[in-house]
Amino acid sequence: MNDSQLLRYSRQIMLPEVDVDGQEKLLAARVLVIGLGGLGSPVALYLAAAGVGELVLSDFDEVDLSNLQRQIAHGQDDIGRPKVESARDQILQINPDVRVTTLNQRLEEQELLDQVAAADVVVDCCDNFVTRFAINEACVRQQTPLVSGAAIRLEGQVNVFDSRNPDSPCYRCLFPDGGDDAALTCADSGVIAPLVGMIGTTQALETLKVITGFGRSLVGRLLLLDAKYLEWRSLNLGKDPDCPVCGKSE
Repeated sequence: MNDSQLLRYSRQIMLPEVDVDGQEKLLAARVLVIGLGGLGSPVALYLAAAGVGELVLSDFDEVDLSNLQRQIAHGQDDIGRPKVESARDQILQINPDVRVTTLNQRLEEQELLDQVAAADVVVDCCDNFVTRFAINEACVRQQTPLVSGAAIRLEGQVNVFDSRNPDSPCYRCLFPDGGDDAALTCADSGVIAPLVGMIGTTQALETLKVITGFGRSLVGRLLLLDAKYLEWRSLNLGKDPDCPVCGKSE
């Protein structure tokens, strides 16, 4: 690290859990963020601020006025722009040293596998089960840790899945029978603005923990937030031996 970086990250480096070694790991890391909406906005901004060296941003949507209530990476002047571009601009305002790659497209099949393989961590910030299942399967195949988050109405959840650990479940273990996408759409169900920030920043924190190795990650646990009563719950989540993605039947 140069003198400027030592000063920029000094408050983080002074933590014994991070120190210089941990900061160096962050600077060398490549993180794939899929979805630059309510969750992806705080994820991308905080990972950039914390010094993750390379961020790959994937989203195929454009900024809409209705997004601005909660998607803090975008502003009024960004309406009509691709979300990956406005998020990139915000990131570089926060930390111009971050290397940002924008993918203004839906990642599918081989390209998804390639991007997942190239990442140290994947952060799933999308809003539908089809995409979540595809990301999960790619992460299991490529042995890439996955940090998953979801927020709708007044409820949210965060998980970490790490296929490098043979005891780690995967996202499909949590939803063995699939899921109902109709229940996931903010446009149909609504969402309170700070909730996505709380879940997104938790995803960002878990990503930093996976990269640096400090603390205890959420592998094997499901973290649930009830924003109405501001209650967090942590539930154990076991590996499903019959999971079609990570189980014995794979």
